[in-house]
Amino acid sequence: MPKAATRSLNAKKVPQLFVLSGATKWADPQKNPWTMPGMAAYESEGVVYAKYVLQAKPDAKIAILSQNDDFGRDYVAGFKRALGAKAASMIIAEATYETSAPTISSQLSTLKASGANVLFGVVLGKFTSQMIKGVAEIGWKPELFFVPTSASSISFLEPAGLDNAVGLISSSNQKDTMDPQWADDPGVKDYFAFMKQYMPNADLSNSNYAAGYHYATLLMTVLRACKDDISRDNIMRQAASLKEIKLPLLLPGMAVTTGPDDYLPFQQLQLRRFNGKSWVGFGDVLDDR
Repeated sequence: MPKAATRSLNAKKVPQLFVLSGATKWADPQKNPWTMPGMAAYESEGVVYAKYVLQAKPDAKIAILSQNDDFGRDYVAGFKRALGAKAASMIIAEATYETSAPTISSQLSTLKASGANVLFGVVLGKFTSQMIKGVAEIGWKPELFFVPTSASSISFLEPAGLDNAVGLISSSNQKDTMDPQWADDPGVKDYFAFMKQYMPNADLSNSNYAAGYHYATLLMTVLRACKDDISRDNIMRQAASLKEIKLPLLLPGMAVTTGPDDYLPFQQLQLRRFNGKSWVGFGDVLDDR
């Protein structure tokens, strides 16, 4: 959403609930009290990856490749924040790329030469494929290799070769409705029943449908809490006072909590690892609270 639109809507006191972006700028209740994000913050995701590195490999030598924009900077900021004082010694190499760049091969070669054994790639789109394939082509085998949730789509992994993506780590807070492990889950069953009734011809392998359903259930929670008062003020009041709300497609152990000074509804994530066919969750729920 453009900043100009946000300023205008805030000036007119129009609620903008659950903006589908993890950019930190959308979670600023002091500056934009009528704008609330709907995704885990990019910074929070960076925090979760760093927490895992500290647990699993406290002596890690870390290399970071990031997109040179707010997207990349938010992830790196959260990652470094969670590493704390250890960031200076654990991060031994950093490189960035421009979205207009044709390739990122030179950055990968430089990062490999640093001797890093952990790679955090804050990449998007074609650069996801390029990074995964490029790391394999130069014979680099990081012990821990992270990509953002937004880069974890199979459509990005396939051009790189699924075998090259084995072991890749990302995160999620939502059940994968196509994963057999959730076949008997009541929330997933309700989702499929809804789709069968209202969108019977939809391609259910498209995760955007599940995401839309997921965020719609959150919005419904807010509207129901408003009861008979659906004024703008009350809508924002209820959206900013959610307490441990469970959603049908939210992973077990997670809940939505917001406050007047904390507009981030999702601050919990579970890591997941690619096994060559699908993403498999592992470990405990991690958070940025």
